[in-house]
Amino acid sequence: YHKRLRDELQRIISIRGGGEKNCKRHVERKKLLAWDRVSRLFDPGSPFLELSQLAGYKLYDDINLPRGGVITGVGLVHGRPTMVVANDATVKGGTYFPITVKKHLRAQEIARQCRLPCVYLVDSGGAFIPMQSEVFPDRDHFGRIFYNQAQMSAEGIPQIAIVMGSCTAGGAYIPAMADESIIVKGTGTIFLGGPPLVKAATGEEVTSEELGGAEVHTSRSGLADCFAVSDTDALSQARDIMRKYKRKNSGFMSSVDEPLYPPSEIPAVVPESFAEAYDVREVVARVVDGSRFNEFKPKYGTTLVTGFGEIYGQQV
Repeated sequence: YHKRLRDELQRIISIRGGGEKNCKRHVERKKLLAWDRVSRLFDPGSPFLELSQLAGYKLYDDINLPRGGVITGVGLVHGRPTMVVANDATVKGGTYFPITVKKHLRAQEIARQCRLPCVYLVDSGGAFIPMQSEVFPDRDHFGRIFYNQAQMSAEGIPQIAIVMGSCTAGGAYIPAMADESIIVKGTGTIFLGGPPLVKAATGEEVTSEELGGAEVHTSRSGLADCFAVSDTDALSQARDIMRKYKRKNSGFMSSVDEPLYPPSEIPAVVPESFAEAYDVREVVARVVDGSRFNEFKPKYGTTLVTGFGEIYGQQV
């Protein structure tokens, strides 16, 4: 009996995604599968502790919902334990069933108790409409996700969101409430109501990219902080963002990386005339350790350059 049970559990756990057809369609849209996204976020070769693997198993009649439609677990990003919540768009479009909400909330509860940074890989159509009456009914359901985000952010627990696909209706609040957010060009979209709803309400025809794509939210609305050209680029940027959270400042260090460009060149970079323009990033590159500079909102409010770096090991 126990061998049969073990084999059955291993079979269930081995199921990844919502079927070959859905996975193929997902990849054709130039999107990484959810598991590939998770593996590229974490340090190569590091362990991954998956949570709630059996969520959704035989829970709903005639609906196959492997892992509840979302992957959650703890892995290492630059050596720091980090919680990931990754929507699987190959499972019912990444929509939220009641069990999906419970699994998401459980991941946040663990992250808050253990003070783990949270990275949300968002690719969801929002609530599963036929069951929305069970998704929103009380304080421990869908809206609690946003409450938890706000509370953890206030407590200094980093909240990072990567919009890698549809981010519609309630799901749009996840990147909006994150400490930092990244959106992928061509696939990532953020809006409360999509183009069909806009047309029904106003008669105006607009594409998803025009309504809430990467260019709109990084250069005009300011909702998203970083612009990515692909899933791989977005995950790389997320790892760069997480680098500044990997440890707390412990004062100045005895050994630091010198800037790649000598500070003595700064007088040559800055022109004598105030009327002459120059790229202030060239100055920053000659000041921060290793010339590493994580720019914040590079496409928004372009007359001001802001970002994060280290000077003698001290984060600034």
